[in-house]
Amino acid sequence: MPDARDRPTRLADVLLRDGDDCTWCRRPFTGQVTPTTDHLVPKLKGGPSWQENEVASCRRCNRERGHTSPADWLAECDRRGWQPDRARVTDLLESLSRAIADRGGQRRARPYLAAQLRRLTNTTGGCPSGPFESG
Repeated sequence: MPDARDRPTRLADVLLRDGDDCTWCRRPFTGQVTPTTDHLVPKLKGGPSWQENEVASCRRCNRERGHTSPADWLAECDRRGWQPDRARVTDLLESLSRAIADRGGQRRARPYLAAQLRRLTNTTGGCPSGPFESG
């Protein structure tokens, strides 16, 4: 069941929920830093276009992340010296998991989502384990 709202409306709703900074690099959305919605579970991996799967991201982070998994991109953000909003990502992935359980479907996204949640909850010192790699 895709989200029937248009992209600008979904972006406005995500910004109300997430605030006015990029989830990954934490730059505020002003001037040259344009907000976008970034799918936590990429469409390529079966991620739905639901608000629970979209996070506020600047264009740079959205483009550079590509199809990299949330856990791997959080590690890359840490490596770059940024302070990504790890709690926001984990909370949204948990919310997406609940939404999929309630709404059904999303068969391809389920194992990917479960693996990401395991990686983010089985961390040492608050950092995801494992090297940066495409997911």
